Amino acid sequence: MTELYKPRPQFEDFHARSLRWSVIVAHRRAGKTVACVMDLLTSALATPKPQARFAYIAPFYSQAKQVAWDYLKHYARDVAVKVNESELSVELFNGSRVRLYGGDNPEALKGIYLDGVVLDEFADMRASVWGEVIRPMLADRKGWAVFIGTPKGKNAFFELYQTAKDDPDWFTLMLRASDTGLLPPEELADAKKSMSDSQYEQEFECSFDAAIIGSIYGKDISRARTQGRIARVPHEPAKLVMCSFDIGFGDSTAIWFWQTYGGEARFIDYYENNGEPITHYLGILKRRDYNFDTLWLPHDAETNGKFATGKSISEIVRENGFKVRIAPNLSIEEGINQGRLLLAKALIDEKRCGAGIEALAAYRWDYNQRLDELKTIPVHDWSSHGADSWRYAAVSMKVSDDRPKPIKYDLRGYV
Repeated sequence: MTELYKPRPQFEDFHARSLRWSVIVAHRRAGKTVACVMDLLTSALATPKPQARFAYIAPFYSQAKQVAWDYLKHYARDVAVKVNESELSVELFNGSRVRLYGGDNPEALKGIYLDGVVLDEFADMRASVWGEVIRPMLADRKGWAVFIGTPKGKNAFFELYQTAKDDPDWFTLMLRASDTGLLPPEELADAKKSMSDSQYEQEFECSFDAAIIGSIYGKDISRARTQGRIARVPHEPAKLVMCSFDIGFGDSTAIWFWQTYGGEARFIDYYENNGEPITHYLGILKRRDYNFDTLWLPHDAETNGKFATGKSISEIVRENGFKVRIAPNLSIEEGINQGRLLLAKALIDEKRCGAGIEALAAYRWDYNQRLDELKTIPVHDWSSHGADSWRYAAVSMKVSDDRPKPIKYDLRGYV
């Protein structure tokens, strides 16, 4: 296997490291994925631990397959005794196994152990997946972790790198295209012509200062933090709780919980999970110590689900004793406008709503690179579930007469 792989000089220190934790910030086409796949394989071969388990995790399962699966099969071909195409794993002759996963379904990761893990494009993942899911999986085996990616603004990946570069327990590597020499100068010059300065600095010079292209709620979240409205927001037992649902059929379902109190909208809780039936989420609500008023469901809740059960989602919810209303079916742009108005005045519990806040901060408009312009639809990724549920809350909430009237924004110019 080792004869098939010749590491680029830029990654030799990485392969020779002895530290448990690593962060690699690298420009596009630097070869970080190949280097990390090989690191997983060599570690899996060298470990004395029985039944060792190693993982490569991309933001999406389909992305992991597209980016790393061919590399893993290729470099493991002489040492693998089993290649499982359905679960994207290779088992080596010493009993070790390397498997690919997607960070979009963190529940699928729970319950396993790991001796080593690579988190690719960590800037595109929900940051809490590391602390809540992956880090505990390394504890009993004292496994290691490598975070790799290209910057996407000053998010959790930026904070991780800033902390790690001053910590002697971490290995860090910054690979800028202007320093590595891995891409021909004429190719970089041509890329500069067809990309904005911000894009080029982010993708090739690893700049964390470049703004996230198309951020929808980023400035609103920053303003709410500055104004102290993202903080501890306690549940008021005397007040009823309302919920908005974004119901995923085959992917995540997200729920925002809020109370109106003294003319304020107070978001006290958030819950999201993947691949569970509606009864799972109703069970979560019943276990909360809340008195519920209305559950606001998306318009397709009246029809979806009938093929499998004979009953719609809304019928199942009503049968479980909850009051149901269907959220107004406004356009996405109008809903986002209402969502921004709500963010301008809502109070949000920083801890219990942490995952939802992450989703709002990462939500962004899609980008047409060929035309160098933002599209009129948001990117559909892990962040869209929490953001859609927020939008349903915004368009459903009863607004008193003394609240500000809706303000129209130039949405695609709000970056």
